[in-house]
Amino acid sequence: MSFDSAFEKTVGLEGGYGCDPDDKGNWTGGAIGSGELRGTKYGISAAAFPYEDIKNLTLDRAKMLYQINYWNLLNLDEVPSDPIQEEIFDTGVNMGPGASAMIVQRSINFLEIGKPLLVDGAIGPVTLGYIKKWCGKDPEALFKVLNGFQFIRYSEMADSGIMEKYSRGWMQRIQNYKTGKPVVIVEKTWFEKIFGK
Repeated sequence: MSFDSAFEKTVGLEGGYGCDPDDKGNWTGGAIGSGELRGTKYGISAAAFPYEDIKNLTLDRAKMLYQINYWNLLNLDEVPSDPIQEEIFDTGVNMGPGASAMIVQRSINFLEIGKPLLVDGAIGPVTLGYIKKWCGKDPEALFKVLNGFQFIRYSEMADSGIMEKYSRGWMQRIQNYKTGKPVVIVEKTWFEKIFGK
């Protein structure tokens, strides 16, 4: 798996520009009503990138930001399994790289006796060693546990009430992502596609 392939799959899931005021990721301050409402485009959010011109973000710029701030930060070139790379990357884009790394560490601790990893939100040499071990030993088990902890995180976010309206979309995202169907990159928002505006 290459970064390019993972990027194409994930950016297709993220879609074009959106500016929902109820999504804390669309605010430069990372909380509803905090900072400026600038939105999200291609999964690049105003909360994560408050100084980016989100509305006019190009796909090439988004790709560069993904590689530096997600792929490289999560050390995904070191992960020997394509599906595991994709899963960690997509989760990082959707939830943030720190949350993705914590899901990886919690997953390893679930699979390993004695919970060997500190859940610190960083994929360093020790975490990578266990990822490689499970990619060789039973990558399907690792993949399923990663999805399980991702679901738990979504459930916790929905239970808070603030993000509940997105829960169905998160589940559809997981289901669509796992089908392996090709994803088309769409420049228009869902509203523009339906109503042509």
